[in-house]
Amino acid sequence: MLSSISKRLESLLRARWLYHVGAVVLTFMFWGSGLSKLMDFNMAKGEMAHFGLNPPALFAVLTIIVQLGGSLLLITGSRFAWLGAGALAVFTLLTIPVAHRFWELQGDMAFLEKMFVFEHITVVGGLILAGIAA
Repeated sequence: MLSSISKRLESLLRARWLYHVGAVVLTFMFWGSGLSKLMDFNMAKGEMAHFGLNPPALFAVLTIIVQLGGSLLLITGSRFAWLGAGALAVFTLLTIPVAHRFWELQGDMAFLEKMFVFEHITVVGGLILAGIAA
């Protein structure tokens, strides 16, 4: 019985459709954010300006391209999925000194931003594994 369950699980884990589902879920924060910025470009520019990124429109466009393009490459599992995973990983790491500067904060805000950094590092690990699996 255990052997039968093991074989079924192995078959499931080798299913290409499950890779695509996992990639959609892993990249949700990126394509969700990218679509949101695309639908409200003024908000996207405001976000870039808030973080001191100038010119805001250029940074908004580049962010949308990385978030949507990287997600698409990874989700489709194309031969360039590794590039999408890498672009999203680098983007995620770059957001830390721009948007999550916990070392400059005190108390609860410092703790919250540090937790975001830990989450970002975890996501980068997932992106590395997804790039390998693709």
